[in-house]
Amino acid sequence: MDFVCELLGMSANVPTDICFSFSELIERGGRTGPHKDGWGIGFYENKGFRSFIDPQPCCDSELARLIKDYPIKSHIVISHIRQANSGAVSLQNTHPFSRELWGRHWCYAHNGQLKEFEQLALCPAEQHAFQPVGETDSEHAFCWIMSEIAKIGPEEATSCDFAHKLKPKLDHLRSFGVFNMLLTDSVYLYAYCTTKLSWITRRAPFGEARLRDVELQVDFSSETTPNDVVTVIATEPLTDDERWTTMEEGELVVFRQGEMVCQVK
Repeated sequence: MDFVCELLGMSANVPTDICFSFSELIERGGRTGPHKDGWGIGFYENKGFRSFIDPQPCCDSELARLIKDYPIKSHIVISHIRQANSGAVSLQNTHPFSRELWGRHWCYAHNGQLKEFEQLALCPAEQHAFQPVGETDSEHAFCWIMSEIAKIGPEEATSCDFAHKLKPKLDHLRSFGVFNMLLTDSVYLYAYCTTKLSWITRRAPFGEARLRDVELQVDFSSETTPNDVVTVIATEPLTDDERWTTMEEGELVVFRQGEMVCQVK
């Protein structure tokens, strides 16, 4: 199996809700797709971070319906629906995961399966804060990534140089299996592809879009201003009447305020 979960991310230059895209993800979370082992979503409001996670199927979750109907606006969003392959179906194993580093909330979600991930050496608990709470390969890999990022240093954390230093570490994780990932530090959104990941940037002139699995269509021109820029990243394209960009194997793309600011292949 190439992938067992689905990812959804958003980067925008104005606070934007993700209700339209999330409506599609809800259906894939146990109804039109097999991803019934939990779901989660994380929002940023400036430096503030709020997340909702639920080990119940997304399609049947009252919490998911609340998120869909309550338009929380954010510059950056990461969401995930899970089909368990490593670790039990439980709250502590539900994505997205988050950690603090350099006074920022980092949020992460992974799609795929990593074999022998225990070989990724983590710092002892008394020396470093990045230790897994659950049992998944995904969280173990996240803690390893955060340990490696901490070695890079905060002076590089907001530059394209940081992406070039991060990519070899992500390539190393890819050597353990399928590793599709979304990661953010509240400013930049990093998308890394092994098998399946696509993105689309919407800007003026805005048009209409129709979801694939839900009878829902929206006219973005009535929901936006001419200056808005919104990028959505997903495991599979969410709409069937727009042109999505398919990422290549081993490609890292970085977005800020809806714009692609770095691409490393």
